[in-house]
Amino acid sequence: MGPAEEMAATLNKHQVKATFFLANERTKRGDGSLEPSWASYWKARASEGHAFGSHTWDHWKFVRDIGATQVVYAAGKQSKTLDRDGVCAELKKSEEAFKAMTGRGYDGLWRAPGGKTTPNVLKFAESCGFKHVGWSPAGFSGDELPSDKYPSNQLIAQQLRSLRDGDILLWHLGIWSRKDPLYPHLDALIGGLKAKGFCFAPMTAHPAYRAPAGADAARR
Repeated sequence: MGPAEEMAATLNKHQVKATFFLANERTKRGDGSLEPSWASYWKARASEGHAFGSHTWDHWKFVRDIGATQVVYAAGKQSKTLDRDGVCAELKKSEEAFKAMTGRGYDGLWRAPGGKTTPNVLKFAESCGFKHVGWSPAGFSGDELPSDKYPSNQLIAQQLRSLRDGDILLWHLGIWSRKDPLYPHLDALIGGLKAKGFCFAPMTAHPAYRAPAGADAARR
């Protein structure tokens, strides 16, 4: 969340509406990104007309199914087994915290940490109103990669060269481990893509978007 305000200002400068996928991740100021201390940030993003989805609460990874009724959810040496209700609770806990701060819920979307899904978790999530959204291969920003091997100017050049109409572009609100931050280049990337004729929209405006059952107007 360190560069979150600066990135929001860049989106506003270009009048770009994004889709934010939220988990309660630790921040450099010692709190969690979905704690009430971040209410003013999320209220501002909601008022600007962005879309929102769940990125789980704990930001662990769904690693494998157990039969047809359970999935293993893990982080490092920690793991737990979730059934359908457990998966729904993990996705909705994030939404409930966001709604308490902003007065609105999510848009029936979620993104799995690391993009890792299983057949069970996709089925469970959709049954409680969350459709999974990944990203396009060309849309992976590379901000999680080591800076010494993947300098920021190289990553930006690759995105400008490779992105095509309809691609989904993934960026993070800052990566702790990256020594050459990518976020200061967001302005140049958006400007460069606009110069090539691109326009931008949140996932709710994407042709592939169909809200799953349960993601109704009351959630918004």
